[in-house]
Amino acid sequence: MNPLKSLHDNGQSIWLDYLSRRLIVGGGLKKLIEEDGLAGITSNPSIFNKAIVGSSDYDESLHKAEEDGDCDVMTLYEHLAVEDIKNAADVLKPVFDATGGADGFVSLEVSPYIADDSEATVLEARRLWKAVDRENLMIKVPATAAGLPAIRQLLGEGININITLLFARAVYAQVAEAYLTGMEHYLAQGGHAQKLASVASFFVSRIDTATDKLIDEQLKKQPPGGESDALKGLRGKIAIANAKLAYEDYKRIFSGARWEKLRAQGARTQRLLWASTSTKNPAYPDTLYVEELIGPDTINTMPPETMDAYRDHGKPRPSLEENIAAAHHMLGTLAHFGISLDEVTTKLTADGVRLFSDAFDELLGGIERKRAAMLGPALNRQSSTLAADDQKRLKALMDDWRRERKVRRLWRKDASLWTGVDEAKWLGWLDIVEEEQKDLGRFEGLVTDAEKFSHAVLLGMGGSSLGAEVFATIFGDESAGIPLLVLDSTDPDQIRSVEEAIDVTKTLFIVSSKSGTTLEPNILKDYFFARVKERTGSEEATGRHFIAITDPGSTLALAIEESHFSRTLLGRPTIGGRYSVLSAFGLVPAALAGVDIGKLLSGTRKMTRACGADVPPADNPGVLLGLTLGALSQSGRDKLTIITSPGIADFGAWLEQLIAESLGKNGKGVIPLAGEPLASPAAYGQDRVFVYLKLESDKDAAQEQAIQVLEKSGAPTIRISIADRYQIGQEFFRWEMATAVIGGVIGVNPFDQPDVEAAKVKARELMNAYEKSGALPADKPLCEESGVKIFADETNARVLKQAGDGRGLTSSLKAHLERLHDGDYCALNAFIPRDERKEALLGDIRTEIRDSRHVATCVGFGPRFLHSTGQLHKGGPNSGVFLEITHEPQRSLKVPGRNYDFAAVLEAQARGDFSVLNERGRRTLRVQLGHDVEAGLRTLRDAVREALS
Repeated sequence: MNPLKSLHDNGQSIWLDYLSRRLIVGGGLKKLIEEDGLAGITSNPSIFNKAIVGSSDYDESLHKAEEDGDCDVMTLYEHLAVEDIKNAADVLKPVFDATGGADGFVSLEVSPYIADDSEATVLEARRLWKAVDRENLMIKVPATAAGLPAIRQLLGEGININITLLFARAVYAQVAEAYLTGMEHYLAQGGHAQKLASVASFFVSRIDTATDKLIDEQLKKQPPGGESDALKGLRGKIAIANAKLAYEDYKRIFSGARWEKLRAQGARTQRLLWASTSTKNPAYPDTLYVEELIGPDTINTMPPETMDAYRDHGKPRPSLEENIAAAHHMLGTLAHFGISLDEVTTKLTADGVRLFSDAFDELLGGIERKRAAMLGPALNRQSSTLAADDQKRLKALMDDWRRERKVRRLWRKDASLWTGVDEAKWLGWLDIVEEEQKDLGRFEGLVTDAEKFSHAVLLGMGGSSLGAEVFATIFGDESAGIPLLVLDSTDPDQIRSVEEAIDVTKTLFIVSSKSGTTLEPNILKDYFFARVKERTGSEEATGRHFIAITDPGSTLALAIEESHFSRTLLGRPTIGGRYSVLSAFGLVPAALAGVDIGKLLSGTRKMTRACGADVPPADNPGVLLGLTLGALSQSGRDKLTIITSPGIADFGAWLEQLIAESLGKNGKGVIPLAGEPLASPAAYGQDRVFVYLKLESDKDAAQEQAIQVLEKSGAPTIRISIADRYQIGQEFFRWEMATAVIGGVIGVNPFDQPDVEAAKVKARELMNAYEKSGALPADKPLCEESGVKIFADETNARVLKQAGDGRGLTSSLKAHLERLHDGDYCALNAFIPRDERKEALLGDIRTEIRDSRHVATCVGFGPRFLHSTGQLHKGGPNSGVFLEITHEPQRSLKVPGRNYDFAAVLEAQARGDFSVLNERGRRTLRVQLGHDVEAGLRTLRDAVREALS
């Protein structure tokens, strides 16, 4: 006689603690039912991990699910699990029918992540019950404090429940009460008792593992013989004793008047199920937890190896009610030696939830790796080269983020992940891709309306302009769009150059401002509105040349109705400017530039899924990147050197703003450096980390070779490979996620900009003075040489004079640059027109400084950098040495309706920023060039070269 089948003669059912697709489709499950009398199946995250991740059996289903629509990892898991559970339930249905619904069940577990949330448990159990839609399904719910009310609620709704992670008899009493109460409610609502089933799963072997360890610790304190022998005799016995007494409780609970009333209506008892029945200690018999727990109305759920062992040499006997008095004595003896079984079982419950969560993390991470491999180049790849110490720091952060469920907390908009202030209000960017996909039609209509124009000019600043500029440069050759120019400067020479490049009567102007109060887009709007009106003659005709992108209720949204703008496109108030590129602020100009928005968002969604709430940190691209940079920052590598291949070069400026404005505050920060020319490892300090973003179609052998040299030198390097330019959207989202994560690591609010307003206030004060007197307050230079003037505040001037003669350009620069030390960075803040020639000259200057002083360098064009790195300069670490560069504009442009011109605005902005830097104790120097900016930059470059030599 098969020993497994003989268990049925003793009233015990056999369930299998394992499930896989191969077992179902290969006929193995049916064979176990026929030959061994198998009567049910349980599953858990570890089981599905072995089945799904450990084989290729599910790959075809994964492919199909992904083809049907890009899925998040939890949806993929549930798709696979539900499919298996349904099929297993169908195979077991004859058992269910033959036993009148007493056996033939398949169990599916709710997520262990919600073990402490009753409401979430109820909602998920309902959803899984409906998704499987099989009457022989049981939903597994843990016997936690939050699980108990959920169990009662779900049973009352007629959902079969398998209570899992049950260790303590006291908790079992509550579980049984939940069953009785749930059954009574179900019957009172007209339910049929025969249709409701439940089991209480006592975990067995883990109790011995835990108590044996405590017994061994106590034995070390006991003298040989006597009581020591009694204590030794408890090893490997407590779990069985606890189970025997639980069965004694079971018989008492399911008797008496209350139970008899329910039984009369057809109710079945809530059977005890022995789980965790494989022996963990090799010294114990491999069938121990089957042999000693055989009794009526019970279930033993065995893993395959335990089933094999019992089939081979099991000896069935009605053992469960043997030696009950001895079981009581054992637990009393255990307590006598100061070992609390209650403490053991409480800890085991908490550990069980954690272990199931860990297993679920492994499962979801494995599925995400399969998904990423399946997507191939459709998902941008990321890799890193890190030193051993940095890898340890990264692992510690990943463990912390996984253990504390911080990825899920981020997606749940939990402000305590950062500073606990108002962060929850600014996380609308998390789901903006899905939201924008629902309204693609507005972009098509926009492009159709714009076809009559020859150009589009975006008037904006910071987050309202930098993302648009990325799209304009990457997709500028798209035949379907119109040429897009971005104007984010108050420099009259820059404004005039844009005006000369277009015909205002054939140009669509995009006024982009979230708040509607930003100075620069407002006065630029006024300027170009006046220019168009000069040609059209009416406000209504002029308004047809303008559209606005703004937030609902902004001052711009209220004002443009009077200006007859042709369109107003609204952003989301829950998204800050620098995170808004995948909302209307980036997508509207992208559509005008010819970008297929549907294609862009579809590709981007692959990254949002990969960065989802249920993807563990190690497999979550955005979180992993953020934790990597956070770990490097902790080791002093806070200079993020951004290297971009030619086809996506402008992405660096957008990323520079995101990182700097988000993280540079409270004396902390990561300093992003975009556009710095590459050099040999010897040129850099020990504070660098290099990020290389490469568009695969770009072939730049020199750049690639330089990166390889850096990697071989041991410099921490992160590579991101972008297969197609339409996948740039993936990088926008990846870096937004990474930046939020870094904020959590270093402890700052990544969504505010507390120090940006200070420079605006100073600029407004200067402009008020200008409007009153027609001139800005006099500002006396320290010296003037070759048409270049040097300015410094009193404190910095005194330091410079102490370090040198302070009477010339070179000596002043020499004294200033000698203030650069290891770990510092040098910022060139240039309030000048921006073009390739000037960028090249500033590149020469920063290279001279870097190679001589081995410090990081960055270049910002004003006033746009005020909405970018300006926050970092004033609020971040005091490690910057600043060289502000201004000029005397060649032309003056009046601001319509104001008593000032653009040149005055530009100078006020420069001087306002300079003043705040000085107030914050920064090391600053201002250099004013003449009318010929290029000649002045060459003079400055030569002076810097001489000062450094």
